[in-house]
Amino acid sequence: MAGNSIGQLFRLTTFGESHGEAIGGIIDGCPAGLFLDENFIQSELDRRKPGQSKIVTQRKESDNVRWLSGIFEGKTTGAPLGFVIGNDDQKPKDYEALKNIYRPSHADYTYDAKYGFRDYRGGGRSSARETAARVAGGAVAKLLLQHAGVSISAYVSRVGNIELQHSYHELNLKLTETNLVRCPDAAIAEAMIRLIEETRKAGDSVGGVISCVVKGVPAGWGEPVFDKLHADIGKAVLSINAVKGFEFGTGFAAAAMSGSQHNDAFVRLPDGTIGTATNHSGGIQGGISNGADIYFNVAFKPVATIMRRQKTIDVNAIPVEMMGRGRHDPCVVPRAVPIVEAMTALVLADHYLRHRTTRL
Repeated sequence: MAGNSIGQLFRLTTFGESHGEAIGGIIDGCPAGLFLDENFIQSELDRRKPGQSKIVTQRKESDNVRWLSGIFEGKTTGAPLGFVIGNDDQKPKDYEALKNIYRPSHADYTYDAKYGFRDYRGGGRSSARETAARVAGGAVAKLLLQHAGVSISAYVSRVGNIELQHSYHELNLKLTETNLVRCPDAAIAEAMIRLIEETRKAGDSVGGVISCVVKGVPAGWGEPVFDKLHADIGKAVLSINAVKGFEFGTGFAAAAMSGSQHNDAFVRLPDGTIGTATNHSGGIQGGISNGADIYFNVAFKPVATIMRRQKTIDVNAIPVEMMGRGRHDPCVVPRAVPIVEAMTALVLADHYLRHRTTRL
């Protein structure tokens, strides 16, 4: 199976399945001398872990990360960083009745079509359980980016038809972690939580949108052709389970604008540096950062596993009815916030190191 790694100079490779012994990863290319703040890394994993509130899956995992290599006296040595996260609450029997059934909107059929064999225990490698390793790797990337003065803040801006109407400029993003749904507007957050609870009780699921803003990236990061910065971030974020849409800056709204409305005029900023009067481009032009805030939106589909009877077929193409089993999120976006941040951090850490090689 190919495609388990991301990055060129700062590179994360993950391994493991939903109901196997453990998941984990190897980070290659992390510079030596970086203080590996294990408390911070664990706090990032705690933001993603299951069972953290009444509106997410009740699978009980500590998600404690164990570092195996690449660290000495609390700092990175420059060698590969190896880590594992145990699967404490495995319940493969929950999926025994589904092993010959193709669950609607899951990867069951496509895995069989590609490999002729699949791990039916919670989807195996295709499970969102794998994203815990991404968050661990992304936390290390965040620690590296702190040295460049870069910060990444994601938050839930929509659940179903309940949408936050303010841009990130008008919000206090420090409030994101003050409620269960990770929306920085208390009133909207309460409405989102009610919708998720109603959806869960109905045995259904609901989608949503996560917005993300990156501050502190200087002009010059990214490559102008195939490795455009926004293309790499887009690929990384689109690799997250359940992501179905992605837009930078004004995104799809730009299609209804004229060039005179959308163009970001260059100006001299108060500190004497060059900047733009507006930021419709989302901080990236020509695939390279321009020094403005990088911001984007990510759309998540409703979780595929629902507690309702659905029609499908089995591996012999015989029509059957099924109902979801196991422990699943009625809405994925609250736990996906740190995953979006992690994937963004991994790309930015890679381009940070790549940029340092481009000029004297």
